[in-house]
Amino acid sequence: MATDQHSILFFDGICNLCNQAVGFVIRHDKRARIHFATLQGNMGEEARRHIQATKGTVPDSLIFLDKGVYYTKSAAALRVAGYLNGGWPLMKIFLIVPTFLRNAVYDYIAGHRYKWFGKQDACLLPTPALKARFIEEG
Repeated sequence: MATDQHSILFFDGICNLCNQAVGFVIRHDKRARIHFATLQGNMGEEARRHIQATKGTVPDSLIFLDKGVYYTKSAAALRVAGYLNGGWPLMKIFLIVPTFLRNAVYDYIAGHRYKWFGKQDACLLPTPALKARFIEEG
């Protein structure tokens, strides 16, 4: 599933917070290097199976595939920040914080995302202008 030209951000397509995060990435990734796919799609399920087989966990909110390497949780979010314009790449400095601490914060937010931000009945549909950034499935 690796792509040589673009990285892929897999996200929970029914989560309002995740959809807002995708919009944020689109606005700040001026070079359009990141493409998107939902975790609910075929490629998202394949990514989840790969991570389950290699790490023993099944992510339900965010996976970032970058140069053939899968990142989850806080590592995924911080690596995505590295692709954004402006000062956002400075967020990668938080990679020095121990993973268990970063992921504790990430897990707390992810665990409450539906309660705090709500969810949709169906996955996000991109506008025609953004359709090229989203990986078609099916």
